[in-house]
Amino acid sequence: MTDIDDVSKQENTEENEPQTMEQMGDLLESNLSIDFPKAGEIRDGIIASIGENQILVSVGAKSEGIITGKEYDAIPADILATLTVGQAIPVYVVTPEDQSGNLVLSFIRAVEEQSWLDAEEMKASGLSFESEIVGYNKGGLLVPLSTIRGFVPASQLSLTRRSEITGETPEEKYKAMIGEKVQCCVIEVDRERHRLILSERAASTETRDMVREKILDTLKEGDVRTGRVTSLADFGAFVNIGGADGLVHVSEISYDRITHPSEALKVGDEVKVKIISIDKERRRIGLSIRQLQNDPWSSQVTALKVGQLVEGEITRLTNFGAFAKLNIPGDMEGLIHISELSEKRVEHPKEVLKVGDRVALRILRIEEENHRIGLSMRRVDSPQYADQDWKSLAQDLDVAGSSQGETLGDIVGEIPQASAEVAPEPEASATEVTPQPEASETAATPEPEASETAATPEPEVSETAVTPEPEAPETAVTPEPEVSETEDTQA
Repeated sequence: MTDIDDVSKQENTEENEPQTMEQMGDLLESNLSIDFPKAGEIRDGIIASIGENQILVSVGAKSEGIITGKEYDAIPADILATLTVGQAIPVYVVTPEDQSGNLVLSFIRAVEEQSWLDAEEMKASGLSFESEIVGYNKGGLLVPLSTIRGFVPASQLSLTRRSEITGETPEEKYKAMIGEKVQCCVIEVDRERHRLILSERAASTETRDMVREKILDTLKEGDVRTGRVTSLADFGAFVNIGGADGLVHVSEISYDRITHPSEALKVGDEVKVKIISIDKERRRIGLSIRQLQNDPWSSQVTALKVGQLVEGEITRLTNFGAFAKLNIPGDMEGLIHISELSEKRVEHPKEVLKVGDRVALRILRIEEENHRIGLSMRRVDSPQYADQDWKSLAQDLDVAGSSQGETLGDIVGEIPQASAEVAPEPEASATEVTPQPEASETAATPEPEASETAATPEPEVSETAVTPEPEAPETAVTPEPEVSETEDTQA
């Protein structure tokens, strides 16, 4: 029995031996695969020693690697000073074996790689982190995420921070912000391009409405602020002041007439504006640029007066009239209402005018407050302004004559009396009616041809001519001059 048992045991051993060896090989291979570091791998290590220009790190399975050369030099001095023996640190496997057989590790690459992983995770989750502004460029701020330097574009700054930006150069805009804490979200990660884009605005709890409410509480009419043009529309320009947009109506951009804000402004322009209205209920802010400029209109209009004849060039035609640029210093513009274009009915100004026409005009009114001038074409030859025209002519002739040492009398002789319609002298009026025809205006002057209202037997010559017909009560001859209606009205 003993021999048989021994043989049986021997056979079983021989049968099981190959299986045991195979299992041991697999186990050995498995252990080596787990324990032996691979290039590009990040491992948790323990600092075994810190020497001159090198750090020895244990990475498990009795494996030790070194951080030396450029990988050692890449460690910032302030971080290197904090490293101690026994401290756990992440390491990046640069190469499992160099020419000397050493396992080469990198601490900075491991931290950087971990930072990229963190950044990708933050982008996916939408989580934010707090960091510190360490620099700037022309486009925005530089903010680190661990060892990665991220970029916050100006458009991604919070509304409050953007409202604090002043100046033109990057230094003027951002230098004062260095060292300030900032809360950011990750919005773009690109390892290959080493690009990390951050956003303070996305991480901010502020809303545009909250900022607007804050601004509205601090503003008052008459304030002068510096803002930046954010957009242009047909009716005006929007300017951001401290985080809230206000409207500069096209009429408040310039004293010069413009048809579109783009003629004077462009997006991005920094401008000074005056607060002219605040509507807290509708949360609207009215702004003006021109009210901070010198008004040339006030000084130019002093050269004009109602009734004056001027020359103008037609600049625009509308359904209600035509605009004309006056031929005076300053190129002021006035409106010829459609009713003042002609004695005939005009349906549209284009029936009698075209852009570029030069025409004589009469000033009907001047509205200094509204910067408006009313003009007329049909009243250019109106007798209503005859006296004023004579006086203007006299002034012009006096100026011309004085340059040659002549007087007005030398140039044109005695100026005749104005017509009865406009004559201010009661003695020259045709309304001084007496029962005798020789008492008419023509009897009072030795030159009957110089009188516009000389009495004649023909009733069509003068509106005020003496007629025996009672149907013309304004000039009817009565024995009682004191009851003459026309004498009272013309005196």
